[in-house]
Amino acid sequence: MFCVCVCRLYVVCMLCVCLLKVLLVLFTEFKGKFEVVVPEVPVFSVSGSDVVLSCSVREEFSPNIISAVDMNVTWSRSDLKDSLVHLYGNHKDLNTDQNPSYRGRTAVFKEELKNGDVSLKLSNVRITDEGEYTCRVDSKFWEDSKTIKLSVEGKYFMITVKYESGKFSLLCESKGWRPEPELQWRNSKGVNLTAETETQPVADLFNVKSRITLLLINILMTCKLFASDWLTAL
Repeated sequence: MFCVCVCRLYVVCMLCVCLLKVLLVLFTEFKGKFEVVVPEVPVFSVSGSDVVLSCSVREEFSPNIISAVDMNVTWSRSDLKDSLVHLYGNHKDLNTDQNPSYRGRTAVFKEELKNGDVSLKLSNVRITDEGEYTCRVDSKFWEDSKTIKLSVEGKYFMITVKYESGKFSLLCESKGWRPEPELQWRNSKGVNLTAETETQPVADLFNVKSRITLLLINILMTCKLFASDWLTAL
């Protein structure tokens, strides 16, 4: 009889231990749930400048922040063949498989990870950086991701007119482009006109200017800039 009671007590204790372990795991998983938060509106930037794509981590259904120091943070673009923009994990940057066009231009604010800030800093912004970026955060028990859109424009595009020695000099210029752009002067019939064009590399961007000289300005003149799939006209 004594042995039977001991066995029963042992079984009950084992069941209690198992139950406690299950409850502990469930509690840990529930406590570890979080959500990724990004701005709902697109981020606008200008080529050649720096931009921060905001992204943060907080407790699910709560405004309380969660430290991301021990989490994995992945920034990516699904529209690129090499989609990885930046990867942080194991307390360091892991960018071996990073898209080459982002090499040396990305960073997370490591000192802010403890505050749940997993934002991406993108330096020397290019026209080709425009697109949708996914911010994904992984922990041992949970993962979440959100998408943010970045829109990029050239620094400026302008035409200046000067009158010297009986002639009109029209200068069309733009800055902060990549890949290298092309400027074209056209008349009202769409015919290309001969012009003096100069392209100047600045860091890994391009500034371009094109000048045309006329005796009279009595027709519509258009300056068009071509850069990859971009077309801008004045």
